[in-house]
Amino acid sequence: MQLIISGKNVEVSDWLREYVEKKIGKLDRYLPALTEARVELTLENTRNANQSQVVQVTLRTNGTILRGEERAADFTVAVDTVTDKLYKQIERYKGKRYHNRTPGDKPPLEPTPPEAPRIVRVKRFRITPMTEEEAIEQMELLGHNFFVFANREHGTINVLYRRNDGNYGLIAPET
Repeated sequence: MQLIISGKNVEVSDWLREYVEKKIGKLDRYLPALTEARVELTLENTRNANQSQVVQVTLRTNGTILRGEERAADFTVAVDTVTDKLYKQIERYKGKRYHNRTPGDKPPLEPTPPEAPRIVRVKRFRITPMTEEEAIEQMELLGHNFFVFANREHGTINVLYRRNDGNYGLIAPET
């Protein structure tokens, strides 16, 4: 496995490089076909200091890409958390490979069928026309990560959402 470690707005020290190599290097034990692991360490200026250090890991294996990103106040914590996320993704990936195998292969001792996600709640509410600024204010008052509203200026239904960088995104349909 080829391990590529890069830093953005941060100098990667030898100690941090060894720590990442130790943690990410163990992933090829669980995914032997792993060909490349790309790790990007980024220091961002954010309002929340606990999310200023970002670790992004991209794994390449036989045409499949697994990716994980984690933010923390310390790079070592972010590396540990993203490694745990990648272990879970590898297990899901291996499970999908099991379900897509040919009929001649031997089944495992006890296969467990996955449960399909389902709708557990439906919420209905009246939509009143408002501006984007009013929608941001309403979303902040509710403490939600997204808000559906009727855009007064365009006459369409829009979705406002909070991005990971603290800014807002707007989904506006085109007909």
